[in-house]
Amino acid sequence: MSIVMPSATTTFSLPLRPVKDNNQRRAPDLPPLIPRAKRTPPKNPLPIPETPLLPCPPDLSTWSFTEPTRRIVSSHDNGLFQASPTYSLVLSFVFSLSESAVDKKLSSVSLSSAAPIVHSIISILSSVEDTIESCPPSEQGGSRFGNPSFRLFLDSISTQSTSWHDTIGLTSPSAISEVSTYFHNSFGNRARIDYGSGHELNFVLWLLCLNRLSLLPKSTFPAIVLLIFPRYLTLLHKLQTTYYLEPAGSHGVWGLDDYHFLPFLFGASQLLHHPYIRPLSIHNELLLEEEGDEYLYLSMVRWTMASKSVKGLKWTQPMLDDISGARSWVKVEQGMRRMFIKEVLGKLPVMQHFLFGSLIPAEPGMSREDDAGLAAEEDEKEGGEVVLDHGHVKHVHRDDAWGDCCGIKIPSTVAAAQEARKKGEGDALRRVPFD
Repeated sequence: MSIVMPSATTTFSLPLRPVKDNNQRRAPDLPPLIPRAKRTPPKNPLPIPETPLLPCPPDLSTWSFTEPTRRIVSSHDNGLFQASPTYSLVLSFVFSLSESAVDKKLSSVSLSSAAPIVHSIISILSSVEDTIESCPPSEQGGSRFGNPSFRLFLDSISTQSTSWHDTIGLTSPSAISEVSTYFHNSFGNRARIDYGSGHELNFVLWLLCLNRLSLLPKSTFPAIVLLIFPRYLTLLHKLQTTYYLEPAGSHGVWGLDDYHFLPFLFGASQLLHHPYIRPLSIHNELLLEEEGDEYLYLSMVRWTMASKSVKGLKWTQPMLDDISGARSWVKVEQGMRRMFIKEVLGKLPVMQHFLFGSLIPAEPGMSREDDAGLAAEEDEKEGGEVVLDHGHVKHVHRDDAWGDCCGIKIPSTVAAAQEARKKGEGDALRRVPFD
């Protein structure tokens, strides 16, 4: 078979292109791709709170000390407080403490290099913890409510308080009487056997009194946040697990935390510009284990997860879970400042337990405890918001929660976990309880 090769002169005919019919239907042109404009996130209507200037300690040469009492009974009283120099003083002290811990680990301040007053306060807190051992809890019988032996613990604290305040340089009986009142109210309520952010605030007010007495100058602020406050938290965790302290207030786990607020403000400042720990990192249990000893925020999340009988922040602390979606710790810290103003200093049920003396003075025109017919703070059996009705104290029944005055107590979730461990249930997952 022979194959004929084409020559150079061979021509090929290509198929003709079909002639375009103008009457033929054209496919519609696709619209140009235009990127969507980024949606502007909603602005927070509350401005970022600034830190007021901390005033110098007063001249105490002719000072007259007074025993602190409650002066906020109505919204009018709280309004007077929020426009007063005392309000600015409290804000300045708390926010200055927070700023002193920016980008600092707990280990960045050592006890060996701290001022003698810091050593004395740490020693007092250790003595308070020793008192727990001498006042063991009574048989709980499976109950998750407060243990009555907590009252014996508080009574023992009161008897030792004078000698403890002697060690920090207070010798005047009237000064000790005023300052120690805040200290006594830093561990919970004797009648209700509960603890909340108001008691935590009393501990800070005790430190503020020492600052006003020139015993805790501004140079000690980092040590207050990184040494004293963690020691106080460790003590409170032991109190909560020993005496099953009930959460003070009506919201319980649906808030930021059952008991505390300030560790999250101080802890956010510690993490403000951290190179790799992000707000979302609180869901990483390995990171919590490795870094929890250095940062208050992570330590509190770790404690919350370990002390609950139900696993998952989504169920136990939903607000913490929501906050973990923030873009940066700067946003978290700003939000904590706003929350302190709105949810602590701005909440009447909290501020009705705020104590005013000579170092933390009330404003003229505010109600008086005796005139309102209120019992002393440590003797009041009912919590929650109160109003004056024709000269008589009346508890408010809120629409969004059970009032504490209704006799419906809030069991301790820490107690639930402790009782589960006693029964040998360990860390097994449980259904979310309704209470």
